[in-house]
Amino acid sequence: MTKHSQSRSRIAAFRHAFAGLGYVLRTQRNAWLHAVATLLVIIIGTWLDIDRLEWAIMLLAIGLVWLAEFLNTALEAVVDLASPETHPMARVGKDVGAAAVLIAATAAAITGLLVLGPPLIDKLTGR
Repeated sequence: MTKHSQSRSRIAAFRHAFAGLGYVLRTQRNAWLHAVATLLVIIIGTWLDIDRLEWAIMLLAIGLVWLAEFLNTALEAVVDLASPETHPMARVGKDVGAAAVLIAATAAAITGLLVLGPPLIDKLTGR
C-alpha cells in the first residue's frame, strides 16, 4: 500500500467514524441526554477547577457512557438487519445492549457525585 493510499484510507476511516457519530446524534434520543450531561459535567468541573486526576476520572466515566451508547446503537442496527421480524432472541440482544448503557450511565452518575459532589457542596455553602 502506498503512502497516498494509506492517507486516503485513514481519511475514509475518519469519514466513516464521523458518519457514525452523526447517525447516533441524529437518531438516538438518549444520545442527546448524554450530550447535555457531558456538557454540564464539563461546565461544573471547570467552575469547580477540579484537578487533573479528577478530570481523568470524569472523562473516563463520560467515555464509558458514550462507548456503551454507540455499541448499543450498533447492536440494535445489526439485530434489526439480521432479524427484521420480531424474534425473542433479537429482543434479548437489544435489552442487554440497553442494560449496558444503563450500567455505564449509573456508574458515571455515581462517579460524578463522588468527584464533583464534595467540592460543589463546599462552593455552594461557602466553605
